[in-house]
Amino acid sequence: MSTTGRKRVIKEIKVDIKKCTGCRSCELACSAFHAMPRFSSINPSRARIRVFMDEVNDLYVPLRAGGYIQAECNGRNLYVIEGKEYSECIFCPASCPSRRYFKEPDSGLPLKCDMCEDIPPLDAPMCVQACKFEALTYHTREEEINEEEGKYDEIETAYRHLIKKHGKSKVLEMFNRFNGEE
Repeated sequence: MSTTGRKRVIKEIKVDIKKCTGCRSCELACSAFHAMPRFSSINPSRARIRVFMDEVNDLYVPLRAGGYIQAECNGRNLYVIEGKEYSECIFCPASCPSRRYFKEPDSGLPLKCDMCEDIPPLDAPMCVQACKFEALTYHTREEEINEEEGKYDEIETAYRHLIKKHGKSKVLEMFNRFNGEE
């Protein structure tokens, strides 16, 4: 496979749960940034990051909102970290039917972390800027873009969108009609 020489920037927020004190400053900063108008209110239930607390085991886990999934997962695995047991749900960033987290409180629409993308861009997402204990750190790195991979990603995204909008049978019917024209 050939590469184009183009690169994409990968943005990451790394979490060090040993440094998290559970102060929830990240939630407040995120909710204020995403308020309409910006910084006009603070409502942590609108934040795209949540600090999940296991007070019995003295663990705080900042978790950013991921994509929405329409079904509950089948797994209810447990993880052992330094001798303590945790449910996998505490580490899951998804908004799903079995969890009330990462949903807009008024509409119920799912929330997803957008890394506080803004014009002009911020030096770091608001949650990272608000974390005074460095439990959240922002990193960027460049990654080579594979020419073929990028093309297929675009096509797959387009097909998924069309199937969601019009249904699989309509999309296949249209595809077959166009395929017969060549």
